[in-house]
Formats: sequence, structure tokens, C-alpha cells
Amino acid sequence: MAEKSFKYVIVGGGVAAGYAAREFGNQGVKSGELAIISKEAVAPYERPALSKAYLFPEGTARLPGFHVCVGSGGERLAPEWYKEKGIELILSTEIVKADLATKTLTSAAGETFKYQILIIATGSTVIRLTDFGVQGADSKNIFYLREIDDADKLVEVIKAKKDGKAVIVGGGYIGLELSAALRINNIDVTMVYPEPWCMPRLFTAELAAFYEGYYANKGINIIKGTVAAGFTADSNGEVKEVKLKDGRVLEADIVVVGVGGRPLTALYKGQVEEEKGGIKTDAFFRTSVPDVYAVGDVATFPLKLYNELRRVEHVDHARKSAEQAVKAIKSSEEGKTIDEYDYLPYFYSRAFELSWQFYGDNVGESVFFGDSDPKAPKPKFGSYWIKDGKVVGAFLEGGSPDENKAIAKVARVQPSIQNLDQLTKEGLSFACNI
Repeated sequence: MAEKSFKYVIVGGGVAAGYAAREFGNQGVKSGELAIISKEAVAPYERPALSKAYLFPEGTARLPGFHVCVGSGGERLAPEWYKEKGIELILSTEIVKADLATKTLTSAAGETFKYQILIIATGSTVIRLTDFGVQGADSKNIFYLREIDDADKLVEVIKAKKDGKAVIVGGGYIGLELSAALRINNIDVTMVYPEPWCMPRLFTAELAAFYEGYYANKGINIIKGTVAAGFTADSNGEVKEVKLKDGRVLEADIVVVGVGGRPLTALYKGQVEEEKGGIKTDAFFRTSVPDVYAVGDVATFPLKLYNELRRVEHVDHARKSAEQAVKAIKSSEEGKTIDEYDYLPYFYSRAFELSWQFYGDNVGESVFFGDSDPKAPKPKFGSYWIKDGKVVGAFLEGGSPDENKAIAKVARVQPSIQNLDQLTKEGLSFACNI
């Protein structure tokens, strides 16, 4: 099998790969210099669409509509774009071996690829219940959502099990967004999670109380403080029941599991320095190995704002870290320098008619403000986080573009605050006046 050789290779075909390709295009890349090797069968796309509009019964998102870089308001990079730029898309190809010393990659089919500069953009994989030996976790109609193939399977089962019952295992991002999408499809939904409230890594108890109340009003049943301990299947092998650790048994035609992800770093173990579960990089996403960069979910990088190393699993960071790495590569070739990556953590979600944004860090004491009645026609409320007398994080539900910019500014500027009661009273106006 002929060996292929490229100046630049990006391993992984997700959001980060697409934004890196666009930046290479902007910076100037010669035909045949760059290849993207992806185990997926399609060109890079905006992954967040899969848990949102892709599953809606009407006005659904479909490719080529959400190829990168539409998620950030940019030009859509359809497969033709890569051809025009002379960028080789090597799809349906899984890299199973990476030898960083010889700059050689090997695919599952035995093909070899040589590179001069490598960008690792493999992202995360979902944590599966079968990994823990949960009884019956390999039954049919138990789904995970990471790639477009997963979303296609879900769309099919939603149609096949019209007005059926779904159990969502997990109360984080995926759990909340998929519960909403399935409910919109008129599926009977029960969410199950072990924590005392939903989205515990970000939400305070007060924030979570609103979303749980809102979801309950939409007819979603929420069971907290327990986990799925096993599944029962029928004679066709399709899931029929979810057995909970507390002894309860739930009927289910569909089960969707969203219990987190793991960064895909196994190929590089022992070859690059790792920290906090990811590949350690500097502020330009260079790893401990020359000519090897890591971006997105897999990178543990210096978060300048808080003077600490951190790994961030979010689409915004995937986009921006990819752009930073390519700028660093090109500037280094030209003997120029660029600014260090100075990232402001940002998370967002949309479900039903709701839309929230969060910026900064959710550490220290929290202050809640606004109207969080789950029955309110247009709820608007939020929270600030205060550490060492400074506002370090801000969350807002139902904000306008200007209001969301205001809370982002607060998280970046970190204004001092003496009186928490005053902050509660001022609420959103505090951010808008900074």
C-alpha cells in the first residue's frame, strides 16, 4: 500500500479540524500540503446541532447545512471547499497507531501517512455503560450521541417508536438537551441522574430548580439520586425496562445515555506529556514533542486568566484553540510571534424556548438574581460567582445579545465587589454598567 506524505496532518474530523482547515486556508496553504484524517464519513460539521435541531420533528438540521464554520457565523465549508483549497479529506479512516518519533501514522486498513507537522484534534468519546459491565447495557435501542451516525439512529428510532417512552440516563448537557428534543417529538420522557440536581458541574441549586421545574411543566419526569443499574430486553433484544439502583423499574422503548466523555489520547500515551487527563500544551498548543500540536477536548493548556492548567470540553474552545495552533504554526514558519492564548471559558445551551450563556469560572460564593418562575412567559435570571472579593463568573438565562456581551465582560474584567446584597439587588444592571 502506497505511503502518503503531507506537510501538515490533522487527525480527527470534528469541529476543531474544520476550524483549523479554515485558518490554514486564510493563512495560505498550498495544494497537497494539508490532510485531515477522520474516522467519520463526512466533512467536519458543527457537532452541537446533533443534540438540538437535528432531532426536531420540523425545521430539522441536515448536512450540508451545518458543516463548519456556520456555528460561529462563518462561511460553510462544504466538501467542495476543501477540494478548491487542495486540502485532502481522508474520511472513513481510523488511525490506530501514531509513531511520533518517526512522524508516521497507520490506519486500521494498514495505510501509512507521513507528516512534518501534526495537529491532534481527536476530541472525546462517550463513556458507555458497557464499560462498567452494567447488565443488559448492550441491548438494542440504547443510544449515545457523539457523531452524526448516532443522531441518524436516534432519528430513526424516534419515528419507529412514535408516542413511546424514553429514559434519559444523565442530567448534564446531553441529558437536558436530548430530553427536550425527545419531548418535542411527543415522546414520554423520564430523566434519571445520581446528583441532587441537574447540570451539577455548572448550576447552583437555585439555577437547577428553575430548569427542573420548567422541564416538569413540559411533562418530563425527573428522578434524582439514583442510577441505571440494569436493563431488560425483549425477545428481539430491544430494551423494555430500566432497572434503577433504588429498586424502581421504568418502562422504556428508547434509552439515551449521557454520562460524560473521555478525551481520545490513547494513541499518544507514553509519547507526549499529559496532565489532568489531556495532552499538556503551551499557550500555542505545542505539546512536549516538537512539531506536534493538540487542540480542543484533548488539550490541557495554560488558562491565562486564572493562571492554571485546564482542559475544556466545549465547542467554543475547540474552534478557538484550533485557530490559535494554526496561527502559531504559520507564524513560527515565518519567524514571527503571536499573542498567547487568553481564553475566557464560555458555555451555552438551548432547549425548548430557553437559552442560557455562562462565562468565566463558577467558583466561590454565588449570588442569584432575576425572575426564575418556571411558569414565567419569558424568564430572565442569572447568577454571579464571587471569589476573593471579585466577580469571576456570570450566568444568564434569556439574555439579549448585548446582555450576554455584558456578562462576558464582567467575567473577563473581574470587578471588585464589597456588598453581595447590593449585587443581588442590582442583578443584571450590574453587568450592563461595567
